[in-house]
Amino acid sequence: MEVISAISTARGTGGVAIIRLSGDGSLGLAARMFTPHGKTRVNDFEPYKMYTGNIICDGFTDYGLCVYFKAPRSFTGEDVVEFHCHGGARIAEGVLKKTFVLGARPAVGGEFTRRAFLNGKLSLASAEGLADMINAQSFAQLKAGNQLYLKKPLAAVERAQSQLKFILASIAADCDYPEEGVAESEIGNLAEKLQPLLNDINSLIATYPRGKCIKNGVSVALCGKPNVGKSSLLNALLGYDRAIVSDEAGTTRDAVEGKIEIGGIIFDITDTAGLREGAGAVENQGIRIAKNVIAGADIVVYVTDGGGEEIPDCPNARLLRVFNKADIYEAPEGYDAVISAVSGYGLENLKNLLLSSVPSYSASDGAVICEERHMNALSKAAEYLRSAIDGADKFPLDIVALDINAAWQALGEITGETANESIIDEVFSKFCVGK
Repeated sequence: MEVISAISTARGTGGVAIIRLSGDGSLGLAARMFTPHGKTRVNDFEPYKMYTGNIICDGFTDYGLCVYFKAPRSFTGEDVVEFHCHGGARIAEGVLKKTFVLGARPAVGGEFTRRAFLNGKLSLASAEGLADMINAQSFAQLKAGNQLYLKKPLAAVERAQSQLKFILASIAADCDYPEEGVAESEIGNLAEKLQPLLNDINSLIATYPRGKCIKNGVSVALCGKPNVGKSSLLNALLGYDRAIVSDEAGTTRDAVEGKIEIGGIIFDITDTAGLREGAGAVENQGIRIAKNVIAGADIVVYVTDGGGEEIPDCPNARLLRVFNKADIYEAPEGYDAVISAVSGYGLENLKNLLLSSVPSYSASDGAVICEERHMNALSKAAEYLRSAIDGADKFPLDIVALDINAAWQALGEITGETANESIIDEVFSKFCVGK
């Protein structure tokens, strides 16, 4: 493939910048712009060894490092060269521009990782896991991305694909050579052979509600009447002043948001306008926004200080009733949490309640499905397997094989074996240029 080039480190000033090249001819290109220290020539570089020398660019020379990764033992599976130069923005851009002058073309977003996939260096799911690790904003996202990169959640998928392929081959052999008795020896009791595969897939599907929370975060709406301390609670949870706090009713007229990480999971917390009758036109707009936020939240925290309560309707969310101002009033029974946003009393208990509201899972190895794409593919595979199991004793094997093959195709969308170009494009669009 043609040589591609890009800056692989973050743009801006730093200690070191890395310019990466990949493709046949990368080493020859490097030889035309790098002069090693000593008598070694670039074309004689030992792979996987750093060499110091001058990086010769148009208008300036930088003293840096060069390393050669020989195909196929490289990230992309191709010849790869990296220049490690000083981290000034103009220096890195100058080195990159010189590679273009010498024949490399600019890499597009995710192209290095895409080449690694096309060259069999990593699976499509592993590429998605790598993207999730790079883009992680919480420890749970990082951990889940790492598990996907290592293909732990997909061990059951790969096992199922392998067994389905064997079953399909056995059915084909039986249809072509019925006198050999393949059906009896290899695919007898077909439903019993398919059921464990369906069970494994269903177990993965059951982890998705938690995985979705890990991937996308959990939305939390703080609501209640005016002056019950919603804004003070938001500030207390965040650990800094994000919302304006005042004794005047109706101070919060728009949704005020902040993020907090609890147990490795991101909670997107929104402070909403106080719910009350008789508000002015502007405040009523805030109340309408509040109701929309409540309707779309995963968790609704209804805050009260013991006054009249008008708990909003939130059938699709977990409702937590929280009594605030415990430093002033004695809380009656029946609340999920009793807190004081001012003193901090009960805040850790409230955080634990938020965390416990996230769906749990029972996977023994901690593997969680976080990608909606994977969930959709697993759901299709499960549907086809159920159909195959139901029809195993009713229809000829070649008819049942249609559902089994469809299940195999659906699982292949995850591993990459049957993924079409649009799926592949979607996966690698998550990467930046240089990765």
